[in-house]
Amino acid sequence: MSASDLRRTAAFRASFARRQAAEVRESEGCMTVLDPDYAASHEHNQLVVDGSPSPSRLLARALPHRRITVLDDAVGTACAPLLTAAGYEHEAELVMTYSGVGAETGGSAEEVALDDLLPAVTRQLRVWMPNASQDVVRQLAERRTARRRGAADVRFIAARAEDGTIASWADLYLDGDQRIGQIEDLVTADAHTRRGHADAVLATALRLAARSCDLFFLMADAEDWPHTWYARRGFTPIGRSHVFTR
Repeated sequence: MSASDLRRTAAFRASFARRQAAEVRESEGCMTVLDPDYAASHEHNQLVVDGSPSPSRLLARALPHRRITVLDDAVGTACAPLLTAAGYEHEAELVMTYSGVGAETGGSAEEVALDDLLPAVTRQLRVWMPNASQDVVRQLAERRTARRRGAADVRFIAARAEDGTIASWADLYLDGDQRIGQIEDLVTADAHTRRGHADAVLATALRLAARSCDLFFLMADAEDWPHTWYARRGFTPIGRSHVFTR
């Protein structure tokens, strides 16, 4: 089941990258996705490897790009030495699927309009990137407009603080035909951490996904703490993909 689920998640991620892109350039085992409106976003201007090119062929295609996402673990592992030698930093990502147990919460979250969400996202980006230009911050916040093209059903889920301020949020991507969903970019603003807001967002996303999906997944950095947070809430690693940046 894990192997089948892993193939489904990879197909969904490749489709999402292709559908949200303003321009797609296909090559053997790879696709370049581009969007000049969000030039500062590596996500929207990268090489996505969804096949099995040789390490040398991949390196030749990769060099113009700031980011390469390799969906297959074996391909990413094989290509890592050449790509890191060429100046790319390497991160492994865990593909984690929901087991159906956990993520209960007493808090509440709701679907919100993108226009309502953007001020909170922009404030947090400015905290993370105090020296970034206004245009870069704007692009990284507003790239969610492009994400709305990525799946059949894209929603933004948010939990509010007592004063009504959006405290935590995430993207929710659903495809009822394929019965698959993904939660992405789950963030809690620095001023509102450790109050259960992220739990409320996650639990709400799971309830919404359960109506149409039999597979629900997320991506987590294999070396960072959030994957343990997700594990305590019912998510299990079923495989890895790889990201190279420079």
